[in-house]
Amino acid sequence: MKIRNKILLTAAMLALPLMKSTAAVDPNFYIFLCFGQSNMEGNARPEAQDLASPGPRFLLMPAVDFPDKGRKMGEWCEASAPLCRPNTGLTPADWFGRTMVASTPDNIKIGVIHVAIGGIDIKGFLPDSIQSYIKKAPSWMKGMLQAYDNNPYERLVTLAKKAQKDGVIKGILMHQGETNTGDPKWAGMVQQVYDNLCGDLQLKPEEVNLYVGNIVQANGQGVCIGCKKQIDELPQTIHTCQVISSDDCSNGPDRLHFDAAGYRELGCRYAEAVARHLGFEPKRPHIEMPKKIEVPADAVTVENAVPGNEFPKIDKERRAYFRIEAPQARKVVVDICNKKYDMQPDGKGGLIAVTDPLPVGFHYYFMEVNGVRFIDPASETYFGCNREAGGLEVPEGPEGDYYRPKLGVPAGSVRSIYYHSPNSKFGEWRHALVYTPAEYDIAKNAKKRYPVLYLQHGMGEGETSWALQGKMQHIMDNAIASGEAVPMIVVMESGDIKQPFGGGNNRQGMSDYGASFYPVLLNDLIPYIDANFRTKSDRENRAMAGLSWGGHQTFDVVLNNLDKFAWMGTFSGAIFGLDVKTAYNGVFADADAFNKKIHYFYMNWGSDDFIKGQPLVDSLRELGIKVDASESEGTGHEFLTWRRGLHEFIPHLFKK
Repeated sequence: MKIRNKILLTAAMLALPLMKSTAAVDPNFYIFLCFGQSNMEGNARPEAQDLASPGPRFLLMPAVDFPDKGRKMGEWCEASAPLCRPNTGLTPADWFGRTMVASTPDNIKIGVIHVAIGGIDIKGFLPDSIQSYIKKAPSWMKGMLQAYDNNPYERLVTLAKKAQKDGVIKGILMHQGETNTGDPKWAGMVQQVYDNLCGDLQLKPEEVNLYVGNIVQANGQGVCIGCKKQIDELPQTIHTCQVISSDDCSNGPDRLHFDAAGYRELGCRYAEAVARHLGFEPKRPHIEMPKKIEVPADAVTVENAVPGNEFPKIDKERRAYFRIEAPQARKVVVDICNKKYDMQPDGKGGLIAVTDPLPVGFHYYFMEVNGVRFIDPASETYFGCNREAGGLEVPEGPEGDYYRPKLGVPAGSVRSIYYHSPNSKFGEWRHALVYTPAEYDIAKNAKKRYPVLYLQHGMGEGETSWALQGKMQHIMDNAIASGEAVPMIVVMESGDIKQPFGGGNNRQGMSDYGASFYPVLLNDLIPYIDANFRTKSDRENRAMAGLSWGGHQTFDVVLNNLDKFAWMGTFSGAIFGLDVKTAYNGVFADADAFNKKIHYFYMNWGSDDFIKGQPLVDSLRELGIKVDASESEGTGHEFLTWRRGLHEFIPHLFKK
């Protein structure tokens, strides 16, 4: 009896490890193997709702280490994007797991093992083909292959065997085929991979379906649309295969990969098919869907669009719509009017954004990818912000007719000139634009001479700014044609302020920034204009004005050279800290003398401008200086303010 008891005790002790191992397998822990190429790897940038873990019921056994997330290969952790490898994107497996959690009882856990490589051929998952495939793999793929020790199939199986000690494999999810589009052997090779997995993991095909997602369709314009048919027909080769539809799943601009919303939708569809197969009623978790941007019928293409482009557009509420095709970009932002707008897929292979209602007038704008600014290729370019930029004109009503071209109004010319300047520190040949009134080239006026306005732009802009952004020539044409202004020549130069502000002494009369232009203007440009155009070359017929820093330059030049100028104006002039009693060697101290020399002095600014001229105007008037001033209602430091200023200024010039 004692011997028998000892035998039973020994047998029981020998059975303990087996019992412990068997007890560790949780039948309510459902495990799914996920493999494929880039759309399973995940190409879209995860958004906030994708990054938070849905809780301990959705787990990932990483196939590689994730140092930044503290994940170790082969150790279960809570699942959240990215699932595949560090720096990959959102994948269908993300919202597959979340939907499975929502569709199953609370006692069921969902686990995924995820092995995918962008662009990989199905041969890359066949053990007898992988070594020869690696030798021919493109260089950009080699690092991804090395992450799986150059055998992605073996990595998947090794981890799956480990996972089988914890739970039960319930399905295999695949998204692959784009690389094998049109390959008649593809279905047979997929069957080989599936059969190998079932054999190596001792799975019963009738209990472990193969779920295959279809490709990006992009309304029939998908790059690999030819692959759809071969995927749809895969169940004819593998009877336990179920195809997951990608109908109406949105895509990125490359028409090859889904966008984030598309991955979420496809992932939910995988889960719905699996849940039904397992006997559960599918239930989707809450998904924050991006609001689809609809371009209203009343939206019109803006005047700044490069001809042939439909966008940018403006609607009657002054909202702007931008669209771009950027196949490799995961995130593009439009930056306009000090606000950034994320662009989102439009379902047609492009990205689109809509702004809040914008102020009327001209606005610079940029697009950004990862913080790098670029010019919208659909926009004409304008020099501003110290560089070329896109531009958008939000139209005014009839009140803006003064800066629009009109039928029946004779049009002047804007000429591009190059002149030699020994006094320039930025090269001896310089560029300027010169406006001549419509009558200038009429034969009967061949001997007529004209007064000249030297018109300067602001910091970070260029000699083209007044003509393009400011619509100077239309303002001049309309004012001259109506008799408001006398015919005059207008000269526009860069003023050496295209580059960013570099610091230094910039008190009025002692400027560093832009001061290199002063000897050029006085000693080179004015003599060139007087020698090559029919000008009235005395001070009585010479004016200077400028916007922003061009206003600063106007003060510096005119007030130090009253023998050369008799008219001056500023538009949001950058005039700071001026002691009117002592500035410019006390030029304002004798008001009577000043008022006799300057026949008209004008200043304007916007009601929302960060530069306000009223305090300076008040202090000048207290000294008896005659200065005319106006505030542009509803505008800031922008070209609409300065257009209005120029329009109010020029009727007073060269009249006594």
